[in-house]
Amino acid sequence: MRLYLSTLNPTDSVTGGFLPAAAALGWDVTILTDQPDRYPGYDVVAADVHDPRAVIDAVAAHHRPDVIFSNSDHLQAATALAAGYFDLPGKDWRACVTAKNKALSRRALAAVEPVRSVRLPPGGGVPPGLPYPVVVKPALGVASEDVVLVDGPDALAAAVAAIRERRPDEVLVAEEFLDGPVRTLETLGDGTTREVAGGFATTLGPLPRFVEERLDWRPPDPDHLAHLGAALDAAGVGFGMCHTEYAVTPDGPRVIEINYRLIGDNCDFLLADLLGVPLHQWILRVHAGEAVSSFDLGGLRAAYGSVVSLVAERSGTVTAAPPDLSPPDPSPAEPADGVRLWHRALRRIGDHVEVTGTNRDYLGLLRAVGPDAAVVDAAVDTFRKEHPWVLA
Repeated sequence: MRLYLSTLNPTDSVTGGFLPAAAALGWDVTILTDQPDRYPGYDVVAADVHDPRAVIDAVAAHHRPDVIFSNSDHLQAATALAAGYFDLPGKDWRACVTAKNKALSRRALAAVEPVRSVRLPPGGGVPPGLPYPVVVKPALGVASEDVVLVDGPDALAAAVAAIRERRPDEVLVAEEFLDGPVRTLETLGDGTTREVAGGFATTLGPLPRFVEERLDWRPPDPDHLAHLGAALDAAGVGFGMCHTEYAVTPDGPRVIEINYRLIGDNCDFLLADLLGVPLHQWILRVHAGEAVSSFDLGGLRAAYGSVVSLVAERSGTVTAAPPDLSPPDPSPAEPADGVRLWHRALRRIGDHVEVTGTNRDYLGLLRAVGPDAAVVDAAVDTFRKEHPWVLA
């Protein structure tokens, strides 16, 4: 079985998730990337992975493919088109485009939920009559970059002008602010059946920015699922993994965005920890044509878990940092409080950090699983007090 894994820069999900998963399955792996020097030790083919024609050409000139897959937010449509060319299982490329483009997502979801949204093309002005406050963001944005809440026309015009200094050629979206707790829905589908794998409650940093500071295990409420399922159907989502963010408003759940990939920022590992399953392997097996009915997504090994983003509160140079921390594998001994902790440093001592008000401000990611929220919170608090990030 040969997997072509299409990717950009190395991420934890790729290097610590999907590549080890493919090795555990006994698959041969070829990495397709525009950054070949960043994957030493692997069979790597350099290609413009944003272009499906280049991906198809690179695969056709190499070995016969069995699976063509990507977890990159930017590469879903190109990868789906390449998989389709070789008659391999994959996502509908139109659903990938719809999910990635927030203006197209709102258009697809209009029949399901009445969220007011306006597309702002390059060079265009600010339309009147928006239901302030509104959130302005790039249609193709990621990591909360250039996402900001504004309270009126003047503030919107200023925000749009500032964003266009950095993104002069990009489409922006201004949409009504969905006020309410932010939650996620994680699903896995095979094109016929779509199963719920779980979900999280998201804690955001202070407005007007939308930095994700913490995700805590909380599967979607049962009465949310019919609406969310209808929204995913409207967007054409049904194959592979999907990470959907939504707000629980006074009028019910409303989709914030659909990310047609596995959740990131180490929450994929948390989801696997909680379920006690080889999640990355299961995702690859679905892309090889296996039905989700082969998997048991209904059980939990751990009762509770969190991923805490350790966020820089000020700009400066890192002078002290916690160590990377991982319990012994494959069967870590349970500590006295029943909590297992992982810490992944994203910065190093000597790095200069410039606060941006986005998810790029993360210094590290702290992952914890345990028997309940109280002991997990206590373990997280203790780690942060004993191992602080210090910037000077």
